[in-house]
Amino acid sequence: MRLVTWNVNSLRARLPRVLEFLAEHAPDVLCLQETKTDPSAFPHDELAAAGYVAADHSGGRWAGVAVVARSELGVSDATSGLPGEPVEDEARWVEATVGGTLRVASVYVPNGRELASEWYAQKLDFFDAMAKRVGQLRDDADGTPLPLVVAGDMNVAPADLDVYDPAAFLDVTHTSEPERAALRAVVDAGLLDAYRVLHPDEVGYTWWDYRQGHFHRGLGMRIDLTLVSPELAQRLTRVGIERDYRKGSKPSDHVPLVAEWA
Repeated sequence: MRLVTWNVNSLRARLPRVLEFLAEHAPDVLCLQETKTDPSAFPHDELAAAGYVAADHSGGRWAGVAVVARSELGVSDATSGLPGEPVEDEARWVEATVGGTLRVASVYVPNGRELASEWYAQKLDFFDAMAKRVGQLRDDADGTPLPLVVAGDMNVAPADLDVYDPAAFLDVTHTSEPERAALRAVVDAGLLDAYRVLHPDEVGYTWWDYRQGHFHRGLGMRIDLTLVSPELAQRLTRVGIERDYRKGSKPSDHVPLVAEWA
């Protein structure tokens, strides 16, 4: 199984790159964030022509998430929105069952903007809702929950290893201890950070600012994560960052993060 998460920062602008990626890497599942499309404009037809189906939660110009899967696997039992999220109309969470055996959620966590702001408080509340939902999904009534993946743009670098210079991120969002603690609570609800399972000490960034040549200077952050349930973590064979998709024509500021398991 090959699962990818990618914040495309506008699916309309990035659709040729997405279709290129599907043709080149043939993932079984692709979690998208910041699709920024109206529900009626989501490119179901283009994806179908490439051999994929999607469960999307589209909200217009901002946010938007989707779980895309091979047509033969299908997506079922799709639900949009995260129970308990502080702002319900921002299209930040969608989940679906892929192939009848894997529960997948694509998430775009709020940015938080500034410490001590209302947006920062909403970000922490969103993480709290995530942790509760993960707990529900892992605490299945009959004791046999489906394997679970929660993948997307978490807008938090989990540790100092995940930013190019910790000193440059003092007193700002994305690295504050309350955010990191809130993210750890999601993980502690029953998941593992797939990248760190296979690369415990390796620097690997998934986002670079468009400005000042940050990508070429190596000034990045690891804020896109694939969180997997323990039974999947034991079967991981590869977790890789596709840096080449930050190059070329009209790149997103994020790159695809690929996880594979036997």
